[in-house]
Amino acid sequence: MKYQLLIERSARKSLGKIAQVERGRIVESIRALANNPRPKRARKLSGRDAWRIRVGNYRVIYEIKDEQLIVLVVVIGHRKDIYR
Repeated sequence: MKYQLLIERSARKSLGKIAQVERGRIVESIRALANNPRPKRARKLSGRDAWRIRVGNYRVIYEIKDEQLIVLVVVIGHRKDIYR
């Protein structure tokens, strides 16, 4: 069962500002979410209905909509800025 990946415009803009090397690793990690939206390294965020994966110093925050088989990437950013 494969999930559809959707990335919000603001997250796409943030991704475009990240250096090429890290960007490739982040994109790879996001693509892997289509097959398994809850990998072992993912953490459920408290206080909101979202999940987080770490990719080096970057974080990808996303929501899982199981009814529609959608993974919605909400925020991508450096760990020092992501939770503000």
